[in-house]
Amino acid sequence: MQDSIRIGVIGGGGWLGKALASAILNKDVVEHEALTLSYRHERPASFPNVPCTQDNQELADRSDVIIVSVRPADWPSLLVDAHGKLVISVMAGIRLHQLAAHHQTSRVVRAIPNAAAEVGRSYTPWIASGGVDETDRSIARRIFHAFGVEDEVIGESDIDYLTGLSGSGPAFPALFAAAMMKDAVDHGLPIDIARRAVNTVLIGSGALLEHRDECPNNVVNSFLNYRGTTAAAIEAMRAFGLESAVSEGLSAASKKSVSMGDVS
Repeated sequence: MQDSIRIGVIGGGGWLGKALASAILNKDVVEHEALTLSYRHERPASFPNVPCTQDNQELADRSDVIIVSVRPADWPSLLVDAHGKLVISVMAGIRLHQLAAHHQTSRVVRAIPNAAAEVGRSYTPWIASGGVDETDRSIARRIFHAFGVEDEVIGESDIDYLTGLSGSGPAFPALFAAAMMKDAVDHGLPIDIARRAVNTVLIGSGALLEHRDECPNNVVNSFLNYRGTTAAAIEAMRAFGLESAVSEGLSAASKKSVSMGDVS
């Protein structure tokens, strides 16, 4: 990225803000002195060489790119004038037109990274307003690549849906793992063995899907076609409504995303 670019993270004291800031630095998107973090209560101790402030407008004034990483409920009180600069929101629900009007800029990107940003493995869908040009898009992609994989999508309805599917995504394998671990412990396995077995299964599954780089349904079908113990488990889970439960969960997340944009 250009040596002169400066990035500010509003909400840099929060979990996601700190994860994004760490990735930006680790991938050399900018140097420490070209990154600014704002915080509400306690200065982020893990960034001793990064300028920090409690004044969000000061951060905006010294930055070329402003990343807004606050809770949607706290956003209406965030009175920051971007003066036409590029604003990247990582908040659920807040629409492009709301961001543009509130921060006084036509250059707005709405993105939804997920918890895997902490380990550089986020999937980040994003959409840009009409005022975002190719230079802005290049900057946004460079930032998103710092913490994982990105895709520009067509409509804000895609972002709302993906807020549940990928934005919430790391919680779903964890939920499945928790259910498997409970079952293992209920069947008498020691907790440490149950945890190691379940965590290793999920980590290995992710690596396998990444290695094969194919539709997950192909992997499922390969087990079904073998007609062994795994097929029996899959068929039983489906019979008890696994796929319907997933669909209902993603629908609920999408509706929640839309409702979070109803701020005053």
